Amino acid sequence: MVAPPDNDVIWARSLHFSHNGSPALAGVSVGVREREILAVVGPRGSGKTTLLRCLSGQFVPGQGEVWFNGAPVHNMSPIVREQLRRERFGWIDPVPHLVPELKAWENAALPLMLRGISRRISRTAALEWLERLDIEECAAKRPHALLQAERQRIAIARALITTPTVLFADEPTAPLHRADRAQVLHTLTAAARSHGITVVLATHDPGIASVADRTVSLLDGRRVNTVNLPTDADAEGSAACSLSV
Repeated sequence: MVAPPDNDVIWARSLHFSHNGSPALAGVSVGVREREILAVVGPRGSGKTTLLRCLSGQFVPGQGEVWFNGAPVHNMSPIVREQLRRERFGWIDPVPHLVPELKAWENAALPLMLRGISRRISRTAALEWLERLDIEECAAKRPHALLQAERQRIAIARALITTPTVLFADEPTAPLHRADRAQVLHTLTAAARSHGITVVLATHDPGIASVADRTVSLLDGRRVNTVNLPTDADAEGSAACSLSV
């Protein structure tokens, strides 16, 4: 067994994963340095989401290793992996999953309240994040009364409110209008840098990937040297790539 590098907060080697017998990852290795913003890029179906779910302990790879701060995530029990995700990781889905009965600020504050932090302190923290994301006026509304883009901003606030060690963001601006993406991305990356949060960002959008310190390209579940991502104008075009050595 090869020891992970000391400066990598997340390190994975030779990951293989299949969905119902169909390969999604085929020998992917990747390291993520502390405080780094890493973009995992590639067209839809390239394995980006599967890689993020393996790195975050949501999926256990069929083969390969995943390490977090020197601890073998791939060998952890389901209970320990769940505790790791709850206490050290944040997650943003491309579609927001909010609790319909809770107000916007309660959804954002939920991770703090589940840790036993008082409602007053949790509410104050939630309102600060909602203000940073320009949706403080939505604080008292419930999800059914919000636009999809507003719900996504609340999900982003919820992921950041605990200041996770690693934030996994799977197409985090997908529901947002083009005009909103830059502001939300700026807030997310500024918060990550100011709070020392490592970010693993999956995207098929070259504009989103440009905020990262470094990129890793995937195609058909494999690492590649480069991948030409389609723009909005040619989103249906095919991706050209060259295999990594």
